[in-house]
Amino acid sequence: MGLALAGVWTLGYGAATTSADTATKAPAAIDETGVLEAVKSAQRMGPRLLQPPPNDKLGLDIAIEDRDGQSMKALHEALARAQAGEGQARLVFFGASHVASDLFTGHIRRELQARFGDAGHGFVVPVHPWRTYRHRDINIESDAERWETHRIRVGDSEVERVGLAGVAMASSRPGSFGAVRTAEEGDHGRKASFFELYYLRTPRGGDLDVLIDGRRARRISTRASSAEPAYATFRVPDGPHSFEIRTLSKRPVWLFGLTVERDQPGVVVDTLGINGSRARYQLLWDDALYHEHLQRRDPDLVVLAYGTNESGDESPLEDYERDLRAVIERLRDAVPDASCLLIGPSDRPTQVEDRVFEDRARTAAVISVQHRVALEHGCGFFDLVAFQGGALSTVQWAASDPAYASQDHIHYTRLGYQRLGEVLVSALLDGMPPSGDSDAKTGSTASADAGSLDEPSAK
Repeated sequence: MGLALAGVWTLGYGAATTSADTATKAPAAIDETGVLEAVKSAQRMGPRLLQPPPNDKLGLDIAIEDRDGQSMKALHEALARAQAGEGQARLVFFGASHVASDLFTGHIRRELQARFGDAGHGFVVPVHPWRTYRHRDINIESDAERWETHRIRVGDSEVERVGLAGVAMASSRPGSFGAVRTAEEGDHGRKASFFELYYLRTPRGGDLDVLIDGRRARRISTRASSAEPAYATFRVPDGPHSFEIRTLSKRPVWLFGLTVERDQPGVVVDTLGINGSRARYQLLWDDALYHEHLQRRDPDLVVLAYGTNESGDESPLEDYERDLRAVIERLRDAVPDASCLLIGPSDRPTQVEDRVFEDRARTAAVISVQHRVALEHGCGFFDLVAFQGGALSTVQWAASDPAYASQDHIHYTRLGYQRLGEVLVSALLDGMPPSGDSDAKTGSTASADAGSLDEPSAK
């Protein structure tokens, strides 16, 4: 398709309110003529359509925007190596609640592993940092009430020693536990052959036992002369397994996470979402720890999926842009060879009275900042509002039968996240050379705007 979708990015932004018919209804087709007309007046050339607007579902199949069509080059090369049986492709998704549910990221994990090989689930926190913490295709059990969750919250200004997932779990109570098990049902996540525990050594650190398949595999002391990150690796026969940690004393044990992988070519997807988070929170994650953990994961793509929460903030946009630039610059400094992608905020209308919704003007401003900053740093940009169909589209998504968005008009339903995962898979693979030839031009939308000696399996 040569059709530009900039009109979808602007459609509805000029309308202040809409009266919502909340009766359930089937998805409506989008008029391509209206899209083309809107393109003429748009300053920004938005994403192109990868497929014609569907008549039987919501969500537009749009491309990633970038400055030169090369933003996904490192990812494409890694996927080609995985497909050839010569390495692994690693994707890391940071974000807020859209990511935290592991619904659209879970779909991406399933689809990419089906096409390029299953190299394992990825990074998880083995103790629930909050009650609803979950990942698809893996089981997590813990006595979370015996652990303290360290994370950045609204109003915090001090740097926290949190790990790759933006959290740290600490317990000074003997017998505290956390456990991860491979999936017992379905076709995904049923095998693992490599575990790596990320933890912290401290002068007062306690001991913990690691049990694999119910049998003690190792006793680990987390005591050291000074605070330092540490790692414990475990290789097991490829198959179904459980991995459990249990604290042994009143001395504190700090955990950052656990990788669950397979020692074979394929794809690994790390889902690292935190409900209510903002991109700027990453600037309060201990810098040395952030660099070490991210470099250890050695990603081929890093995704920053923030902005929906920021669209409701009142801080000056100049401050938001300054902080976003700092976040991306730190990411680039840590893993300069990785592809990077910003996923913008979703449509988040304000309900002004019964069945009347108003567009949140700040959303468009956040999108503009993200798009500009992404392109300036050589990253791709995926416009969630364009994907949904424009401003106020969440009203239609929530009223549709079946619903694609929840009645809070912020989050998607499982169906909505499934659709987002489908479109993102297509967008990520768009333009990937069949042979993995690095000189081939990728198809993203170019814009005129500018503790152990063992290591994880080699990519």
